[in-house]
Amino acid sequence: MGTLDRREFKLHLPPPHEGEVLDQDEEWCEVEIGGGRRRIRFHDYAGIYDIPGLYEQLFSELLGCCSPDVVCGLLSAELDRAGVDPGTLTALDFGAGNGMVGERLSQIGLGTIVGIDLLPEARAAARRDRPEIYDDYRVFDLNALRAADHAELAEYGFDCLACVAALGFGDVPPTAFTEAFNLVASPGWLAFNLRQRFLHDDNPAGFGALIERMLAAGVIEQRARTCYTHRISASGKPLDYVAIVAVKRADVPLSWVR
Repeated sequence: MGTLDRREFKLHLPPPHEGEVLDQDEEWCEVEIGGGRRRIRFHDYAGIYDIPGLYEQLFSELLGCCSPDVVCGLLSAELDRAGVDPGTLTALDFGAGNGMVGERLSQIGLGTIVGIDLLPEARAAARRDRPEIYDDYRVFDLNALRAADHAELAEYGFDCLACVAALGFGDVPPTAFTEAFNLVASPGWLAFNLRQRFLHDDNPAGFGALIERMLAAGVIEQRARTCYTHRISASGKPLDYVAIVAVKRADVPLSWVR
């Protein structure tokens, strides 16, 4: 991972302005690189992944993002409590990004890890920065997955799904999450997080309603839940999230999300 240490850029956060509060997907930074300076939105992941080390410095170091550790640590504890050897599991890292979550899954001993992301820039960054983590990494839009691609993914026999810092802002709609979830066997393991306000949102088409319906219908059996600060915002405010680990008991009917 030597590329992460060659930071040939300078990162600037905007000065806080009194009364101005940007939502999480509206925040931005400016990066000096190659003699120029450009503004990048925090959710412009393609632009961030293209610059080695930028994601780590921005989110992990400056803003204190701890979700990969929190979610994967919670999963590890529940596997241990259930007497499950993580080395026997085949995990789908959905919304895998540049591989930070896959790296944590590897550290807790997951046997096989396959990444999926919508962005080719994410796969390129993972292969550049963490080339030994994934057994496979696919670039797919699960809303438009071809039958042949679905069949190839199904051959892995996934029994664990991790989805960290990917839900709730339109990057991953409920339909895509459901397609990923339904690739996992029953019983299987689910580890994910969601911003607290989304989990309690009463929008019937939102993730909060979907998760509560999955719990109520017995599609998933919750094993652990914790509230924590995902990171701070650019203005220094805590962004509160909920991490959940559950056992999958059945598929989600696609009629729930379509």
